[in-house]
Amino acid sequence: MGLRTSEREFHRVVAIDGPAASGKSSVARELAGRLGFIYVNSGAVYRAITWYLLEKGIYAEDSNRIAEALESAAITGCIQDNESRILIDNADPVAHLRDDRVNENVSRVSKLPAVRKIVGQNLHQRARNHDLVVEGRDIGSVVFPETPYKFYVDASPEVRLRRRAAQGERDEIALRDHADFSRAVSPLIIAKDAHVIDTSQLTIEAVVNEIVVRLKQKGLQV
Repeated sequence: MGLRTSEREFHRVVAIDGPAASGKSSVARELAGRLGFIYVNSGAVYRAITWYLLEKGIYAEDSNRIAEALESAAITGCIQDNESRILIDNADPVAHLRDDRVNENVSRVSKLPAVRKIVGQNLHQRARNHDLVVEGRDIGSVVFPETPYKFYVDASPEVRLRRRAAQGERDEIALRDHADFSRAVSPLIIAKDAHVIDTSQLTIEAVVNEIVVRLKQKGLQV
């Protein structure tokens, strides 16, 4: 992807990776509030781009049109309630990020190299201006490989399935996992220096507390 760069260019970044419904969103948002960092959901960026492409009638199979559309799109961000939001051509897609058609297409769109490169560059730009807690699937392994603050949160498939159903989501965990782990570009992996936390039997507060302890051990003043 060509995203590796000197960590000196960035503010502090805490990377929270993990599969769907592992609890990473809730944990990352709570952790960001505890640290006073900006919370960034990288999945929301992929969903926003997917929505934008669908609005233009462009589908994942048309990689050339996708590359052209993203080259001309103005993809920017803003901070609202200590959370980073994405705007595309000044449109705020937040109300549509969980639309069924976005759910059905985001995995195919997000595996495209051109899309992952754009998202990585967008996240890098945010890190040049703010301390971040970023959650996703390749944050510690690809996007910010040099950050010393890497965590991988997981849970049993049964727990994750219950959580997904409680969120009202229709996408199938097994299919989402297959797409995440098997894609050719930036597959979901555990970064070699990430601390792994199983959230199956833990509260959000307990997970955040464990992360804070680890961050202090790594020298991050909390």
